[in-house]
Amino acid sequence: MRKAISNLNATLDTATRNTLLALQRAEATDYRVYSRMARYEKHPAHSALLQRIADDELEHYEIWKTYTGAEITPNRLKVAFLSICMLLLGYTFVLRLMEKGENVTARNYANLEHAVPEISELIECEQDHEEQLIALLDEERLHYVGAIVLGLNDALVELTGALAGFTLALADTRLIALSGIITGIAATLSMAASNYLAEKADGNPNALKASAYTGLAYLITVVILITPYLLFASEQYLQALATMLAGAVVVIFLFNFYIAVAQRKPFLRHFLHMAGISLGVAAISFCIGSLAKTLLGVEV
Repeated sequence: MRKAISNLNATLDTATRNTLLALQRAEATDYRVYSRMARYEKHPAHSALLQRIADDELEHYEIWKTYTGAEITPNRLKVAFLSICMLLLGYTFVLRLMEKGENVTARNYANLEHAVPEISELIECEQDHEEQLIALLDEERLHYVGAIVLGLNDALVELTGALAGFTLALADTRLIALSGIITGIAATLSMAASNYLAEKADGNPNALKASAYTGLAYLITVVILITPYLLFASEQYLQALATMLAGAVVVIFLFNFYIAVAQRKPFLRHFLHMAGISLGVAAISFCIGSLAKTLLGVEV
């Protein structure tokens, strides 16, 4: 989509020119990100589409350059951040973030119609990008979100509860960590095996892969929750408990943010629901640990 720009507006006001410069930088940044995604994407059709979108972004950059007369470098911090997200979280998450940026850019374009007569073509092109991106989204890991939720949610509920109970019952970070490690590893293996059998019974040909996602999500959560008890001194078990609960909330926040972006699901409701269950179970288990210690007369 190349159209010669005519009737250049040499008298753009400062606000309009600044907006054009910001849009020009956004196009340069998006071009760099899409190009990297195209280079790392293994699916040939997806890679070709991403590169075509990158080329369109570069063309838009050249159009804005005609108006501004300036060379603009990409936002390197944003490029680096999205590149890391792509490696860790997959291209679907990054494309959804980019799609939100496309929507914002399209709204900015609409505000410039009085100054840039070619703007309607660019708006149409941005809308095409969004439709192409939506059609592209079919990442394998999103097929196993249910398995990941199972492992993550189970680990958060079970282990926060167990560690909270151990905290007051044992009152020693090393003993709590030891108990948590044994409980966590056993629960990881049990959860992965149970999910494998359930998926196999349902006739899922990818039962082993689904159980692996479940077990990995569980194990990562176990490591995050137990780590505070390994960092604090033996007598600082309450500080370790508070840090563990904060870590659980952070895990819940990050996971729900990922799902909200990648699958366009409501964030706040799911976050509060998941956090409420995990912290509620932890509070009940803490009370049970205190009661059991008192009734049994155990002193560690």
